[in-house]
Amino acid sequence: MTHKYDPFQQKSSYAMMIHDWTNMTCSGKEVLAGFTTKNGGFSLSPYQSLNTGLHVGDDASSVQMNRQVIADAAAVPLSDWVFADQTHEDRILKVTKEQRGRGSLHYHEALPGTDGLYTSEPNIMLALCFADCVPLYFLAPQNGLIGTAHAGWKGTVKQIGAKMVDEWVSQEGAKVDHIQVVIGPSIGSCCYIVDDVVMDQVKQLPFSTEDVYSEISQGQYKIDLKTLNKNVLLHAGIKEENIHVSSMCTSCSDQLFFSHRRDQGRTGRMMSFVGFKEA
Repeated sequence: MTHKYDPFQQKSSYAMMIHDWTNMTCSGKEVLAGFTTKNGGFSLSPYQSLNTGLHVGDDASSVQMNRQVIADAAAVPLSDWVFADQTHEDRILKVTKEQRGRGSLHYHEALPGTDGLYTSEPNIMLALCFADCVPLYFLAPQNGLIGTAHAGWKGTVKQIGAKMVDEWVSQEGAKVDHIQVVIGPSIGSCCYIVDDVVMDQVKQLPFSTEDVYSEISQGQYKIDLKTLNKNVLLHAGIKEENIHVSSMCTSCSDQLFFSHRRDQGRTGRMMSFVGFKEA
C-alpha cells in the first residue's frame, strides 16, 4: 500500500494521483497527474491486466481498452492523449493541440524518439510508459507548464530531468525556484543491481554520486535511481523542498506494478499521465 507520506495516493484499483497537485488550478486550468497500476484492465498473462504499452507484444485491442479505462476515469477523451516512442534518450518535446491523439491507439503514430513531454495548453494529456524506470513529473504553476519524463539509467545519466528544467527556464521563461518535481514509483536500490558499464557513466556526472550506490560484490552495485534523479534536479537548481520522491518500488510491489526486472522482461507497462483540463 501507499506509504502515508508518499506523494502518490491510490484513488482506485487502476490509478494513483499526486496528492498535492490534486484539485490544484493553474491559470484557470485543473491539474491532472497520476500513475497507473497493473490492475483493473483487460490484458491476459503475462500482461495481466492493465497493460498500457502497445509495444510489448500484447493484443493491441486489449491495450486500447486499458487506455480507455484510464481516459474515462480522467474524463479526458483518449483522442486528446499523446504518447511517445521512448528510446532511453533525452529528447524533450513541447506538445500542442495539433498533436492530440498521437500514439493513443497505434504505436507507429507515437511521437518519435522522445522521452520527455510538456505542454502549456489545456485538454492535452501527456503519457509515457514504464516498468521500472523512473517517472518524473514537472509543474510550473506560475507559467502554466506541466510535463513528464522517462528516466531509465541511460536517461538519468543524460540528465533528462535537468534538460526539462533548462528548457522551461530558457524557452518558457520559468523561474527555477518555482518549478515543482515529483519522482514517481520505480525500481528501488533494494532490487536494482548494475555493473561497471552503468557505474562508469554514473560516476562521470558533474556532482558527487557516492550516496546513490553501494558495491555488493566485484563489479556489482546496488543503485538508487530515484535519489540519483533527485541529485540531477538539485544540481539543475530545483529547490529541495520542491522535490518529492515516492517510496514505492515497482519490483517489490508485485501486486501493484509490472516490473521488467522481476518479470524477466516479459511484462506490461504502467503509465505516467499529466495534463491540464479546463476548470
